[in-house]
Amino acid sequence: MYGFGRPSRWLLAVVALALVGCGKPALEPLPRDATILAFGDRLTEGVGAPDGSTYPEQLARLTGWTVVNAGVAGETTANGVARLPEALEAHAPDLVILLMAGNDVLRNQNLAEAKHNLARMIDQAQAKGVAVVLVGVPEKSLFSQSAPLYEALAEERGGVLVDGLVAGLLRRPGYKADAVHLNAAGYRAMAERLVEVLREEGAL
Repeated sequence: MYGFGRPSRWLLAVVALALVGCGKPALEPLPRDATILAFGDRLTEGVGAPDGSTYPEQLARLTGWTVVNAGVAGETTANGVARLPEALEAHAPDLVILLMAGNDVLRNQNLAEAKHNLARMIDQAQAKGVAVVLVGVPEKSLFSQSAPLYEALAEERGGVLVDGLVAGLLRRPGYKADAVHLNAAGYRAMAERLVEVLREEGAL
């Protein structure tokens, strides 16, 4: 479990669940010319912020890596399962950042099915030798953290879970474009925290 020194700084937490028990970073160091596949829905596409300020674009500027924005607003995890294999084939990423299921939650879809779909996506990436960083999204309640399915997934599949990041940002008015989307500052904060996680877990 990762925290932030003082609660006043952030009210977020990151859980890293692969290889933590033996004190070894969960991720392999990525090359300077690495390609990251940012895969998800509206928060990855960057709804709510102007061009150039999505989290994948800001992550690319912070790391120097190629970060492919493979976000499609409105998609559910069922859509993602169908779309991810082609994206993996087209971009041959070194790492996938998977941020999905927000639409499943908002549409009151079966979260057991969403968990199954996310597991299939993780399996699709891992079958190609690609590590996955899973970013949780909150349940539909004002003070919720990430839906429990994300922690269960990370325990079952291994990898790195970034838990509480989206929920924490959406509770800060200065980071929101509306109730469910971030603004440019929010996406910047997301990218900065992901850089910290990638550094802590050995990728950067």
